[in-house]
Amino acid sequence: MKDKPHYHGHRQRLKERLCKDSSSMADYEVLELMLGQVLPRRDTKPIAKDLLAEFETLGGVFRAPEERLKQIKGIGPGVITFFTLMREFWTRIAEEPLNSKEPLSSPQAVHKAAMARIGNLPREEFWIALVNNGNKVIYWDRLTEGTVDKTAVYPREIVALALRHHASGVILTHNHPGGDPKPSPEDMCITMEIASLCQDMGLRLIDHVIVTVDNFYSFKEAGRL
Repeated sequence: MKDKPHYHGHRQRLKERLCKDSSSMADYEVLELMLGQVLPRRDTKPIAKDLLAEFETLGGVFRAPEERLKQIKGIGPGVITFFTLMREFWTRIAEEPLNSKEPLSSPQAVHKAAMARIGNLPREEFWIALVNNGNKVIYWDRLTEGTVDKTAVYPREIVALALRHHASGVILTHNHPGGDPKPSPEDMCITMEIASLCQDMGLRLIDHVIVTVDNFYSFKEAGRL
């Protein structure tokens, strides 16, 4: 009977350390164990170290685009699927406050959900949250999707959607794949147009938030709404 590969004993010891004191583990060890769930017959330590060398942090690995992940030796469809699943898992946790029965105390929950959902996308997407008179979110979904630097938005469609759902307030959000959340002149123009139309129709434009992977710009916090 052949001996088990050397990494089996090492992986078991890592699991024991995880259960005993997970905070004592190095980042590459946490990643090593995660990869072991997908690659049980591979020594995942070199892959974990290569990933961290390329993307610097666990967050960087977690948010890395599929195309760049595939360039790392040992990363195949199984790992890509696993990372996609993990991202969706954490995104849905970030979206939980939007699905809660509790009213929003501030637009911050939408900021966080948007950063998780679209902050890392390679193309622009425009999402909308609608709230009722009690500031409870009654709708959260994609409005449009576009290219790497633009997406078409039609103010009348936003107002029509809000009226169809009997909403009283609107929170808009879209992403900047380039990494800078600062609004463009076009962003400024469309936001003012939507704000004016909402006011005419008796709706509140609560905020428009531009998100990236790790940052955001709030029109409300900037005093522009």
